[in-house]
Formats: sequence, structure tokens, C-alpha cells
Amino acid sequence: MKALIVLLAVLAGIWIWRSSRRLPPERKQPGGNHGRDKAAIDDMFSCPVCGVHLPRSDAVQGKRALYCSQDHRHQAED
Repeated sequence: MKALIVLLAVLAGIWIWRSSRRLPPERKQPGGNHGRDKAAIDDMFSCPVCGVHLPRSDAVQGKRALYCSQDHRHQAED
């Protein structure tokens, strides 16, 4: 019986300790934004040659599309 009471006391202590470590609701970022500004989020696209997804800011502009590298731009447009 003493072991059960000690176990319950330990579990209650762990629960109180963990609940006090959580962030307050106003600091949590909904949607997994992780504190980034909405204007800083870049559009994603898929390279038509290999299918890799990358941000538009990292893309190589071609005549027909956006590509992941100069090699893929040359491969698709030459």
C-alpha cells in the first residue's frame, strides 16, 4: 500500500513539473509557422525534369519553367 502511495506521489510530481514547463497559449504558433513572418514564406514548386520540390527563391528561371539547377534548365530547353 505504501508503494502505491509513493508511486502516485511521484507520478503527480512529474505531471506538475511537465505542465509547468509548457509554453503559455499565447506563445504557441498555430499551423507550424514556427515564428516566421507570413511574408517570409516562399512558394514551393516542382522541377519539371527531376520532380524535386524547392522554394521559388532558389529556382533557376528558364524560358518555359522554373528549374532546380542550370543543368536541368539546359537539359529541358536545349
